[in-house]
Amino acid sequence: MEHPTSASAVQAARDVRVVFSRLRRRLREAHDTRELTPSQTAVLSRLDKDGPASTSDLAAAERVRPQSMAATLAALDERGLIQRHPDPADGRRQLISLSPAARTFIDDNRQAREEWLARAMHDHFTEDERQTVIHAMTLLDKLTRP
Repeated sequence: MEHPTSASAVQAARDVRVVFSRLRRRLREAHDTRELTPSQTAVLSRLDKDGPASTSDLAAAERVRPQSMAATLAALDERGLIQRHPDPADGRRQLISLSPAARTFIDDNRQAREEWLARAMHDHFTEDERQTVIHAMTLLDKLTRP
């Protein structure tokens, strides 16, 4: 039996989706991404979060064909953002990991975005409004928990 969804839940869901989408775009604009494609950025983020992976594992995780992932990795390799190492468990496979240049790029990018967001919140919100945002994030974080 399906439970009815309240009008306020539908409105809150729509508002959160729209605001987060706009915020994501603004954060992307806050720092130079070296003209990386969304696919390249997604792979760097995944490697940063999950650690080294094979091309086929990355393709499965990103839901793309292995050939598409190979092209994405070739572009990242050309920019010096990934490293390839033999898989210790299977010498026929290679594991892809972030290069030191990618680590620096990710850290700098993250810091620039966080600084932009902190400055924007400082400039546009009162202390009470910032505390409301902190409380709202705690509530939204509940949606990500099992």
